[in-house]
Amino acid sequence: MLGPFEKALLAVLLLVLMTGIGSTLSAAQFRAIVRRPRGVLIGLASQFGWMPLIAFGLARGLELPTPMAIGLVLIGCTPGGTTSNLFTYYARADVALSVSMTVVSTAVAVVVMPLLLMAYAAPLTSAGFELPLGNIATTLTLVLVPVAIGILIRSRSERAATRVEKLGSISGIIVLVLLVGSSLVRNHSDLAEIPAVGYVAAVSLGLLGMLLGYAASRALGMTPSQRRAVALETGIQNSPLAFALIIATFPGPEQATMLWLPMLYALFVLISASVATLWFRRHADA
Repeated sequence: MLGPFEKALLAVLLLVLMTGIGSTLSAAQFRAIVRRPRGVLIGLASQFGWMPLIAFGLARGLELPTPMAIGLVLIGCTPGGTTSNLFTYYARADVALSVSMTVVSTAVAVVVMPLLLMAYAAPLTSAGFELPLGNIATTLTLVLVPVAIGILIRSRSERAATRVEKLGSISGIIVLVLLVGSSLVRNHSDLAEIPAVGYVAAVSLGLLGMLLGYAASRALGMTPSQRRAVALETGIQNSPLAFALIIATFPGPEQATMLWLPMLYALFVLISASVATLWFRRHADA
């Protein structure tokens, strides 16, 4: 499904994104999280609670084929990405909370994501479909290397870290859109082969994640700015990381089908997040 160019582009994208995330980290931020962890903990519970559950429910309820179901659940189990930070900024939400959730969820994912996949993806596998949890855990661990590079950059130079952070956010969105667009154009004939329930699942995952993330944070008494951040951070997952995990850990024959729902999700979540951001800007107290 993805050619050599797209795969190389994906590797660069993931490196830039993770380095950008790491460049947002500082000792002061860690101290702030330790002093007031409530917001981050609520956000993480929403992100790693709702999204995998929604993905599993959609896969079961819509009776998706095994590779598509695993691809959807994989997206649901990934941590947040820098794209959510940018939408949080535009939505006039709590950017500090969003960035903290992204950073902490990325680190926590090394341990939590394989456990979530065992709980939600393993029951969806068939006799001829193996879930390579060991390879996934190894890939996630390696992903932390560019995060560490970003942390090192920030410790040496705040100015350089700011530039890397902006590069990670802005270029990440641009390259992601180009990657999705290129893949859809090159494989447009395959769109007809995706069942309608696949489109329903791809659209619903991000949208329901935002709605339930917002509802949960509101029920727990978070401020409007925090609710927006949790909603966007919950619904917008790190799609490039999901692409990388599928390409790095699953055999070639299964990749094409597995990549379709993450690809469609990445496309539609940008639309859903844009609509949500416009709504948040129009309703200051929401």
